[in-house]
Order: sequence, then structure tokens, then C-alpha cells
Amino acid sequence: MAGTIEVLVPGGQANPGPPLGPELGPTPVDVQAVVQDINDQTAAFDGTEVPVTVTYDDDGSFEIEVGVPPTAALVKDELGFDTGSGVPQEDFVADMSVEQLKKVAEQKLPDLLAYDAKGAAKEVAGTCVSLGVTIEGEDARTFKQRIDDGEYDDVFAEEAAA
Repeated sequence: MAGTIEVLVPGGQANPGPPLGPELGPTPVDVQAVVQDINDQTAAFDGTEVPVTVTYDDDGSFEIEVGVPPTAALVKDELGFDTGSGVPQEDFVADMSVEQLKKVAEQKLPDLLAYDAKGAAKEVAGTCVSLGVTIEGEDARTFKQRIDDGEYDDVFAEEAAA
């Protein structure tokens, strides 16, 4: 009867109620132990929806794999807004600094197709376009070109040296 359960939980705030409890109830695992382990592993994502996979065995043992939240959720969390713009090309809901963008890009890098933080930053900038978020006061679409032109090489060079 071993199996796998995949759920989205708020980082550091999972509880034995839905969506976890009903899924784990019929299994042989200690629900409270699973919830505590998930909260310990997702504490860094405080409140942001995090994908979690729980794999369990018949003997009650379990493993938890924590994914990375969606890029849009990380951007919203970093900038402190709840909803993107209804007209993202015209109405902007927030402005992101390059340092904030780099932070989100580094958090998301393991899940992206990009090879480095520079490529990840361009992918995050693409999400900013659809959310209606500007970068350094300018349209996020122009940010990608500015990265390609080398304007932010100093910001992303630190990691290459490390």
C-alpha cells in the first residue's frame, strides 16, 4: 500500500486539516510527524504556496520532497502584493530592484531551464511582465535586453567568482 501524495501547502504553516489530512488519513504514517517535518522544511517560504511530495511505505515511514514555489508566488511574496495587474502592459502593480530580482532568480534557479543566475533573472523578468511588475522603474521587457547588453554583468558576476 505504499504511495505518493502531492499537495500545495503554505510554507511553514501546514496543518493536519485539508489538503494534507484527508490525503494522509488512510495511510499508515503519523500525520502530525509529517506535518511537523513539512513545516520544518518549508519554514523559509513563510506562507507562500509550496509544492510538497510525501512518499510513504507500509511500515509508516515517509520521505518528504519540497519543491520550489511558482515564480509568480516568489515575486509577489518578495514585493508584498497579492494580485498581478489585470492589464500588465499598462497598469503596473509594483517595482522590483535588481537585487530583489536576483534573490528570486537564485531561489528559483534549480527549477528553471536556465544555466546561471543571469538566465534565471531573464526568466523571472518574463514573469514580471505578465504580473505587471516593473524592474528598476522600467518595463520588465526592456530588462532582458539590458541584461544581454551587459548592463548588469557586475550584479551577476559575483556568483561566477564564488
